[in-house]
Parts: sequence; structure tokens; C-alpha cells
Amino acid sequence: MAGRTRNAITLYGCLRDVERIELRLHGTVLYNSIYRADRDVLVNTHAYSTSAADAPVIHLRSNSDAGTAAVHLTSFERIWNQSRPLVDA
Repeated sequence: MAGRTRNAITLYGCLRDVERIELRLHGTVLYNSIYRADRDVLVNTHAYSTSAADAPVIHLRSNSDAGTAAVHLTSFERIWNQSRPLVDA
């Protein structure tokens, strides 16, 4: 897992200086990867024996405080609030 984390930091590192983009680290065990842009949410599901690149990605848009997108946004916010900013690695 450490190698995958280093790889992700390398791949996304070019975004670190882009305005309004923030990368953070956390130690939470995840059952999917959640990418957020305002109220749009991309959920990369984790499937046993399937690489993330081959797993389904679900695009959700939240227009309320209820529903599937809201559940994933709440999950994202909980993890985000426990995370720490990525410093030079």
C-alpha cells in the first residue's frame, strides 16, 4: 500500500500548485475512492481482484442533502476532516 500511495502522490503531484486544489493524506481504510469537485462526486468502486483502473467509476451529482451523492459527500467530509495536508514528500 505504501508503494501505491507514493505512486499516487507522484501522479497527482503536478496538481499541488493549482489554485483551489488540495491534496491530503489519511489513514482510513476505504472501500472506494472518492474524488470531489464541488457537488460532483466520482466514486471509483473497489472490486476484489480488479485494479482500480479497471473498476467501475460512478459519477454522482448532489442537488440536496439526501440520496446517494450526499452519502458519499458525507463520507468524504468525515475523512477530509481527519486528514492532514500533503507536505513535500
